[in-house]
Amino acid sequence: MISVRADMSEADLFRVLADPLRERIVRLLAREALCTCHLVEETGATQTNVSNHLRHLRAARLVTTEPHGRYTYYRLRPDVLRELAATLTALADTAEENTGSRRPCP
Repeated sequence: MISVRADMSEADLFRVLADPLRERIVRLLAREALCTCHLVEETGATQTNVSNHLRHLRAARLVTTEPHGRYTYYRLRPDVLRELAATLTALADTAEENTGSRRPCP
């Protein structure tokens, strides 16, 4: 279980990442820290919409903020993504180890 937030499950993190615009924002933030105005320009979404999605990403602690004068830059937290990836890797390893395993029917 990911320890990023006690009140957020892995399923919640997947739901946060599953939104197409949030997924796009995450991909953009993987390349560099960006402010809201950059994300609006890159995605074509409204400022309000981008801000709302950033709020969800912050609540999931998938991004951090860096104040810079009048602007706030957002940066992706790779540690959270690595923890989520490790969970998926462990599931894949378990499935691979149990290939051919089958519970008998009564």
